[in-house]
Amino acid sequence: MPEQIHTAPADSGTPVMGRTLTSVFYRACETYGNDVALYQPADDGGWTRYGLLDLKAIAEELAVGMAAIGIRRGDRVGFLLESDVYFCLFDLACQICGAVSVPIYLTHSDDAVTFVLRHSGAVAVVVSVDEQLHRLAGIIDEASEVRNVVVANGSTRTAEEPKVLNLESLREAGRSAVGDQIDDHVQKLLGELTPDTLATIIYTSGTTGVPKGVALSHENISFDGLTSFSGMKGYRKGPEGEIAISFLPLTHVFARSLHYGYIEYGTSIYFTDPDSLSEVLKSVRPTVFLTVPRVIEKVYARIRERAALLSKVQRRIFDWALDLARTAQPGRRGGLRLRIADRLVYSKWREALGGRPHFVISGGAALSEELARIFDAAGIQILQGYGLTETSPVISYNRPDMNKAGTVGVPIPGVEVKIAEDGEILTRGPHVMLGYYNNDEKTREVIDSDGWFHTGDIGEFGDDGFLKITDRKKDLFKLSTGKYVMPQPLEQRLAAEPLVDQAIVTGAGRKFCTALIFPSESALRTLVKVRGLPPDRPLASYLSEPVILKRFDQMIEKANQGIDHWSTIKRYRLLADEVSVENGLLTPTLKIRRAKVNEKFADEIDKMYEEDA
Repeated sequence: MPEQIHTAPADSGTPVMGRTLTSVFYRACETYGNDVALYQPADDGGWTRYGLLDLKAIAEELAVGMAAIGIRRGDRVGFLLESDVYFCLFDLACQICGAVSVPIYLTHSDDAVTFVLRHSGAVAVVVSVDEQLHRLAGIIDEASEVRNVVVANGSTRTAEEPKVLNLESLREAGRSAVGDQIDDHVQKLLGELTPDTLATIIYTSGTTGVPKGVALSHENISFDGLTSFSGMKGYRKGPEGEIAISFLPLTHVFARSLHYGYIEYGTSIYFTDPDSLSEVLKSVRPTVFLTVPRVIEKVYARIRERAALLSKVQRRIFDWALDLARTAQPGRRGGLRLRIADRLVYSKWREALGGRPHFVISGGAALSEELARIFDAAGIQILQGYGLTETSPVISYNRPDMNKAGTVGVPIPGVEVKIAEDGEILTRGPHVMLGYYNNDEKTREVIDSDGWFHTGDIGEFGDDGFLKITDRKKDLFKLSTGKYVMPQPLEQRLAAEPLVDQAIVTGAGRKFCTALIFPSESALRTLVKVRGLPPDRPLASYLSEPVILKRFDQMIEKANQGIDHWSTIKRYRLLADEVSVENGLLTPTLKIRRAKVNEKFADEIDKMYEEDA
């Protein structure tokens, strides 16, 4: 039987082809002229507002300034930038002048930054503030092709080689070079762009191995972002429509691609960061935002954590509403019991997200079916999607009118998806990257002769056409018994528990599965208070308390339910350590670096198996 190719169902959006990213911006200027397009956090705690025409004027001068200092079409420009208005300005300036942006995570080590600048052959670097120049000084010695550094939001004007400028001096360089002929020069630059022009190189953060530079064209990103938005029924266009907050890194293609959807649809965007998210949600009250499952899991964990401090009567009401949400049918929020639960409990959950979440779009990893159901019952519909950097990124997602918990929806129009014999998800279409930059061998490994991109993810389509991700191909491991284990389902269940900050299932080459569990300090201290244990002790001192271990035993028993017996967790270790981007155990997109975790905690893992000797 030939392999079935899955495509978008009817009435699920429209493929948008043949667009440059600059055309997206300029069309939005003509259609909306939105004077409340972007909001930048101000030092006084307020917001600095930018209209589309403000952005256009600044970006055009920056683009001509780049050309004036010798940046040519196809030249690579490194971005060490915060994810804010300045990133958008320099991204647009690069697009206009035909330069290729190379965003780099600010959390990357100096060695990683050096690698990206050298491998991409960047001729210039843009940084956010003056302080980053000190970090960059040693790096540039190793990246000899860098000729210019621009400080986006700093006071520095000039310096010796490499030439250092700030935003205003670069704009002045453009004005001085062309005088009052900026429009003519911009039109000439724009005329040299085509949809297949290389727009950006995004280096994968990588859970394993050396980062690879994903080369994406203007059409890769414009097709993916605009086609995805075309399926968002009920989305209100223009400055009077949806209000978005943006807190995910624009360095990653997920936030960046859908940012162009916001621009195309005239949506006002407030920039913030994860640390300020709770306050901004309350003050801005967004109707749409992008997120990752880990943020949703933490929101849910905080809700459960606060519930632990309620009175007995309030706690019974909370537990009743939570059980009701777990069993509610997605999309069906009627009925007397749900209305009562909404008034007493769910409405407070929505207030934690600003009170009016209309579209919550989740990507980057799998979201558990239980959490999707719980939030849906509470009037917070989460539209989970799926994709990779190499696919610009969206392959499929749940639509507002076609949303099935536990799945990543149906393909976007213009995209083909099929499942290989070994269960791997393959995809083909205008969303697939041009290739890995300067790495034809790796490109051939993932894009076959028929144009199918091999995602490395394992999945399956249901009879209803919805795609479900079952695991990451590289995350699968084999026990010494010969059985294969998919760790993600167990990890998702544990991560949804308030007491768990991170959970990693291990057992490759062993007889059975074990888990490393990193407790949430705030939730654990709440439990300590409830159980009447002495407060203010070091976190590690509580991890051997019988009352605490009993709670984690119950948690493991619950997570194991319904799992193949060989995949269940037989033993676990509680660790008072942290799993973070800063210590290298998480990627910047919050994925576990399993090899590094296994290496760092090898002794703890070994001890769990020594007990069996």
